Amino acid sequence: MRAEIRHVTEYRYQEPVWDSFNEVRLHPIRDERQNVLAFDISVTPDVPASSHRDYFGNLIHHVHVHERHTLLRIEARTLVVTYPSRVPAPAAVRSLDAHRDELTEYLIASPRIPHGRWADVFEVTAPLRDADLHGFLMDLTRALYRRFTYSPGATDVRTPLSTFAQTGRGVCQDYAHAMLGICRSLGIPARYVSGYIYAGANFVGAEASHAWVEAYLPGTGWVGYDPTNNTEVVEAHVKIGHGRDYGDVSPISGSYHGSTRGVLDVEVKVYDQEQ
Repeated sequence: MRAEIRHVTEYRYQEPVWDSFNEVRLHPIRDERQNVLAFDISVTPDVPASSHRDYFGNLIHHVHVHERHTLLRIEARTLVVTYPSRVPAPAAVRSLDAHRDELTEYLIASPRIPHGRWADVFEVTAPLRDADLHGFLMDLTRALYRRFTYSPGATDVRTPLSTFAQTGRGVCQDYAHAMLGICRSLGIPARYVSGYIYAGANFVGAEASHAWVEAYLPGTGWVGYDPTNNTEVVEAHVKIGHGRDYGDVSPISGSYHGSTRGVLDVEVKVYDQEQ
């Protein structure tokens, strides 16, 4: 798929603020499944953006507005090509034993996925050691899709995973955190992915940044699963970056000086140029 993405974030303040520092994570990665053809970021007030790569290899842009302002507008435009995911090589659950030490950071607790018996909380039975790992992860993807209800506004970025387990309603980041908690409690290395999804493929989650999970499969590497849409990652998914949970790859985060609070408005559009 050849996709054009427009992501606009606006913060409006009742009173002027100043020294606004922001980290922007909107540049898609380049890997075997996708290639970035063009990327542009523009800021109002007009300031330059610098960049660096974080610990996970994600590209972060820095936006610093010194002057007083009542509007901060960040617009990112991207042109990206995505390709079909390769078919995972057969791997039994037991094959993970040789890889857990090197992938510890994706097995232990993180700020939004605290230590816990999440497989028990979500009533998931551990797979047999000879079971096919990819098959188990697809079954888990389907189970989470069927159990929970996609409900924008039911949760926010601060909602604990335990609350989502109780209410059964949430958005893509909740589905992703649930699958991460289950995988890690079962000894399956898994990481959080932030990105976009094309709505024309009859998927939900295209109205803003989307989220899914990548699990490690010996012999293949990291493989994507989207429990919000009951699917493996396909060409309609555009990956921005990955981390332990949402906090590592939030689209925009920052701080400013001033006594007023901002009103946030986000608009995301993903167009398939081949249609």
